[in-house]
Amino acid sequence: MKFENSLAFARKLDRQDPLALRRKDFEVPRHNGKSVVYFVGNSLGLQPKTTRKFVNEELDDWASLAVEGHFHGKRPWLYYHKFSKKVLAKLVGAKPLEVVAMNQLTVNLHLMMVSFYRPTKKRFKIIIESGAFSSDQYAVETQIRFHQLNPSDTLVELKPRPDEHALRTEDIIAAIKEHGDQLALVLLPGVQYYSGQFFEIKKITKAAHEAGAIAGFDLAHAVGNVPLQLHKDDVDFAVWCSYKYLNSGPGGIAGAFIHERHKNNTSIPRFAGWWGHSESERFQMKKGFKPMAGADGWQLSNVPILASAAHLASLQVFDSTSMAQLRKKSLLLTGYLHFLLNEIDNSERLFEIITPTNPDMRGCQLSILMRKNGKKVFSGLMKKGIYTDWREPDVIRAAPVPLYNSFSDVYIFASTFASLLKR
Repeated sequence: MKFENSLAFARKLDRQDPLALRRKDFEVPRHNGKSVVYFVGNSLGLQPKTTRKFVNEELDDWASLAVEGHFHGKRPWLYYHKFSKKVLAKLVGAKPLEVVAMNQLTVNLHLMMVSFYRPTKKRFKIIIESGAFSSDQYAVETQIRFHQLNPSDTLVELKPRPDEHALRTEDIIAAIKEHGDQLALVLLPGVQYYSGQFFEIKKITKAAHEAGAIAGFDLAHAVGNVPLQLHKDDVDFAVWCSYKYLNSGPGGIAGAFIHERHKNNTSIPRFAGWWGHSESERFQMKKGFKPMAGADGWQLSNVPILASAAHLASLQVFDSTSMAQLRKKSLLLTGYLHFLLNEIDNSERLFEIITPTNPDMRGCQLSILMRKNGKKVFSGLMKKGIYTDWREPDVIRAAPVPLYNSFSDVYIFASTFASLLKR
């Protein structure tokens, strides 16, 4: 599409947008009497308008049924983790057996590493990206130390080439081959939180398996943002949170994927809890853990119902569309933002877009590296009711989300950003 730098053109795109009506499904904050331009769905998604209804239904069942809500509620609590499976499976390209909503992201990452990072004297190394999200760094480092290994000898951190901001897939594969005989695990994000790079999951997974290693992914910034095919891509495991693009509320329940080939492998070590035990025998309280097949067998505790109700409210919105539709709009929306930013007079090199220019290598987010007055520009945007986020040391992240952002939002952001640069 040939873009134009005008509000009239942006409004024309909005009129043609088949997903424009989805915006009404969300609560949009207001600033000085107007809806904010909210480009922070990569950090905390907006609240679906049905969230309150879903949560109140559980509060009502708790009030009227008390413990019997486990069996006779509108959505019986005993089976609550099953209600999200269908939509989650669609979002990540999996079978329902392979996904489960549980815990928090870092808890799930630790649980997956207990099962799938099993270092030996020969195979012990882990590949991650340099500058990984801090929680992933801490989890990996402490897992390494748990096995009485030294992170400096064990951890391989991949950096982009000089003067580049994204990792080239060929360089990732080269590193996998280089460390192949000693490699136990490749753990990368689906989308990198700082640069916004969307990794080539299929190619990376294939290379990891050819080297004899496990392939795992942190999908915190990928789920609900980019198309995923975890089953077909042969990924061993993945974890994600739900409060970003999945709009399930602050600290919302997270999720995990474990490939079907591991579904009945009881020899895989794991930390167990009663909700992962065979459902038919769970309340017999006998010794001896018998995991349920598939991802359910990695559950620990009974489901947090109120958080899960908020999760179901958002998943219902996702079920009203498809990732194909969302991706189509996302490519246009983020492409328009990229176009408008490139239209700004940047002769003084005040900023640089560090997210890949290739649309196939990014999701909703564009990361803008600020070379001067970055915090002032960021604060100026906030004062005008334009919400982005700041990532140290020098990046403004802007994420136009196709479920609730418009092309007019993109134009307003870009024009305001340009005016603040001039100051």
